[in-house]
Amino acid sequence: MTHPNPETLYESLSLRKRPEDIAALIKDQLQGELGKQEMLLLDKAASGALRHQVGQYTSMLEKFAEVSGAQVQVGKAIQLFKTDDDATGAAFDDPLVVEAFLVKVSAILHKNPGYNSYQADRLNREERMAVGLDISRRRYNKLFRCLRHLEKKLRTMVREHKKSLFLRVGKHAFAEDISREDFMQDMNSACFIAYYTARCNLRSEFTVEGQQRAYDDIADMLLKRCQADSEKANWWAMAQVYPFPEVLKHLSPEQQGVLLGKWTTLLQEVAVFLEELWQTNDINRETMVVRRGNDSSTWNHTAGAWNKARDGWISLLYALGMEFLLDEMCFGKAMRLIAGDVAAWHRSVGNTGDPNLIVWNQLPLPWEVLSGKATCSRDRVAAACREAKLDPERSGWLAPRTHQPLPFRPTPELVHGVTVSNPYLARILKQHKYFSGKDVSPLYPEQN
Repeated sequence: MTHPNPETLYESLSLRKRPEDIAALIKDQLQGELGKQEMLLLDKAASGALRHQVGQYTSMLEKFAEVSGAQVQVGKAIQLFKTDDDATGAAFDDPLVVEAFLVKVSAILHKNPGYNSYQADRLNREERMAVGLDISRRRYNKLFRCLRHLEKKLRTMVREHKKSLFLRVGKHAFAEDISREDFMQDMNSACFIAYYTARCNLRSEFTVEGQQRAYDDIADMLLKRCQADSEKANWWAMAQVYPFPEVLKHLSPEQQGVLLGKWTTLLQEVAVFLEELWQTNDINRETMVVRRGNDSSTWNHTAGAWNKARDGWISLLYALGMEFLLDEMCFGKAMRLIAGDVAAWHRSVGNTGDPNLIVWNQLPLPWEVLSGKATCSRDRVAAACREAKLDPERSGWLAPRTHQPLPFRPTPELVHGVTVSNPYLARILKQHKYFSGKDVSPLYPEQN
C-alpha cells in the first residue's frame, strides 16, 4: 500500500504535475473516507497516473521554466574585485540578492548603479585619485565594464522573473502564496487546491474546439466534500486559487478586502507590463493574429495573468457588494494572440471568429482604463457584448464567471500544442523541432 504524503501534495503547488498524478495522491490521502461514487469518479483520473504505467514517463516538463541566475556574472565580479562572496550556491538566482551585491561592489569603484555611460559616468585619473582609487585606467575600465555587464544581467533577471510570475499566476492564481500551515489545516481543502491547481496548469492545445476548462467533475466532487464540512474547510486557502462566489461567501469581509487588495495590486503590475508589450510589439488589434516579430508567448502569458486577475477582482467586488464601481470603471479583458494557422483552421471549419474579439475592439485598451488615461463604463461594455451577441453577465465581462463541471479528460502529450499519442514519440519530435515553427531537424537525415 502506498502511504499518503500531504507534503507531496503541497509541493505540487509550485510544480506542473499532471492531474492524474495528483488524483492518485489524493486517493492515497483520502483512502477510507471516500464514498463509492467519489472513488469511481477519482479513479477516472488516478488510473492514468504515471505510477500505473509501465514506462512511468511523460515528455511534458513537470516544472515551470526556471529563470537563469547571475552566478557567472557575479563570479567574475568576485574574481576581479577580490571579495569574499561565494557564487556557487543558488542565492544569486534572486534579483534582490544580486542587486545588493551590485551595490556593494559598485561602492568599491565609487560608481552609482544605473550610471553606465562610458563618456559621462567614468572617473578620470584626477577623480580616481581624489577618491582613493590608485589603479590604472585599464584596470578601472575593466572593472567598470564588469559592473555594466552585471547590471545588464540584473535587468534581464528582473524582467524574466516578472514574466515567470505572470505565467504562473495566470495559470493557478495565488496557489504559491498558500502557506504550508494553511494547506495542512484541512485535507479536503488541500486535495481540492492541489487538484484544481494541477488542472489550471494544463498547457494550451492546438485546437479549434476550445481549451480544457480547469473545473471538471473531479474538482466539483472535491469542492462538495469541503462544502459538506464547511466549518472545517479552509476557505481562505481555497480562495487563493478559486476566488469565486461558492468560496468567497465563506470569507469574512476583512479577508475579502485583503484578497481584493492582492488582485488590485496584481492588476496594476500586469497593466504596466501589458502596455510596454503593446508599445514594443506591432500587434494587429483587429484580428489578434500573430505577426512576424510579435513576442506572442510573453503577450499571451501576460494577458492570461490580466484576465485571471480581472476575474478575481470582479468576483471580490461582488462579494463585498462593491460592484457599483463597475458603473464608472469597467476595464475589459485582454485578448490573446492567435497563430495564423489556427486562425485559418477556424475559418476552414466555418468559425466566424471569437465574439469576444468584437467586444475587445470596441472598448478602450484595458490598461488605459485602469490607469485613468481612458474611461469605460458598465453600460459601454454591456452594449459591446450585446452587439457581439454575448451575454454580458454569463460571458465574464461584467460578472463573476459561472463554472459548470465538465467531464474529466486525460492529459494529452503535447509537442508545441499538438497532441501526440506516445510520450516517447513526443520527446523525439520535440528534439527534432517538429511543430515548433522552426527549421526541422529530419528524423532520418540523408546519408552522404
